[in-house]
Amino acid sequence: MNGVLRTVNRVLLGLAGLVLICVGGGVLAAATGLSVPSWWPWYGKNDVLLSEADRDRWRAEGWWWPTVIAVLAVLVVLALWWLLAQFRRARLSEVLVDSGDGEGALLRGRALEGVLAGEAGALDGVARAQVTLTGKRSTPAARVRLLMEPHAAPDEALGRLSDEALAHARDSAGLDRLPAEVRLKAVKHRAARVS
Repeated sequence: MNGVLRTVNRVLLGLAGLVLICVGGGVLAAATGLSVPSWWPWYGKNDVLLSEADRDRWRAEGWWWPTVIAVLAVLVVLALWWLLAQFRRARLSEVLVDSGDGEGALLRGRALEGVLAGEAGALDGVARAQVTLTGKRSTPAARVRLLMEPHAAPDEALGRLSDEALAHARDSAGLDRLPAEVRLKAVKHRAARVS
């Protein structure tokens, strides 16, 4: 899903950019008095986007306004779908585990996330851990967020996360590697009073 969304994003952004460059360049060329193709709708500095004749031409047709409204509604719905898809996180639903018999087995991604988050959250100095698996089911990657206690040593917590929690998850799922992106955040706390 993540690769499809990335491809759709690139195609849509590329097409939108190409249309804007072509239309904007044509309007700019016509406005500055440069020669434009004969099919171009605007010719000079004093030309308007829609003349009065163009505005009145389709007014008598009964199908015109419903069609315009329907096309605009579809464009708005597609734009909203695309916008919401940007905020949706690509979460891996299952991980392919090598069972040794050539068949393989599927492990629920949320189960592995839960176990990994539980083990990471139990590390000394970690108040809370959140884990999200991304990537492909045969080559997953982990996004780990650690909420650190004030007394925690980040380098020690990262070392133990890599050597213990991630290593256990990698070994139990039979993965060759399990790359991880780790983000650390400190717990907000009040300053201690010294008397």
